[in-house]
Amino acid sequence: MKKRIYLITSLISVMLLSPNYVFGMHIMEGFLPLPWAIFWFALSLPFVIVGGRTISKTFKNNPNQKLLFALVTAFVFILSALKMPSVTGSTSHPTGTGLGAIMFGPLPMAVSGLIVLLFQALLLAHGGITTLGANVFSMAIAGPFVSYFVFKVLKNKNKKVAVFLAAASGDLFTYIITSVQLALAHPDAVGGVMISLTKFLSIFAITQIPLAIAEGILTVIIYDLIVSYQKEGGYELEKNN
Repeated sequence: MKKRIYLITSLISVMLLSPNYVFGMHIMEGFLPLPWAIFWFALSLPFVIVGGRTISKTFKNNPNQKLLFALVTAFVFILSALKMPSVTGSTSHPTGTGLGAIMFGPLPMAVSGLIVLLFQALLLAHGGITTLGANVFSMAIAGPFVSYFVFKVLKNKNKKVAVFLAAASGDLFTYIITSVQLALAHPDAVGGVMISLTKFLSIFAITQIPLAIAEGILTVIIYDLIVSYQKEGGYELEKNN
């Protein structure tokens, strides 16, 4: 019971940090040219479809996982609503998707991220509908796949370190992809895509590296609480652990 209260208190504490940042954005509405917006939608769609099927199968085999999936989705929503000003047309913020990738695998996070980004675009003016595909690909597909594989490689050596590095690396890779997306859409007038990419990566690094470290630490804390609560309640632990 104490661990349960601690878990709820921790999540509420994170939520209380969010009001000062609710006007942050991912790649904002209209910032990508239409061809690029369509391209990222098309690239993200198969992952979302397969992720939906994976979630359906998981819930059918273990209905208790519905609550856990809702929890990790809420975690993504809260963390990705926090923002620090960065590159014009985007912002730096934690992603929260590493936790879900560890608990469920990367594909379900495409659905979780889509839900989060859609609600943020419609209700909080974060990101946009035309840039939804690009934001889903960077935050809910690319980042979670990196988090998942980092965790799988390192979990048998030191699980806490594996969780930390998985969350932090997934966060950083999200912004590498975001930088690529922005550079492709807005190449430098003189140096082209590579110069533009270097500029975006350099500016993002100032804010995103400390945010990735903070996200890694928070993810370790929340992960330990969830696993401890599952053990106390006698629930089946997630298959990725």
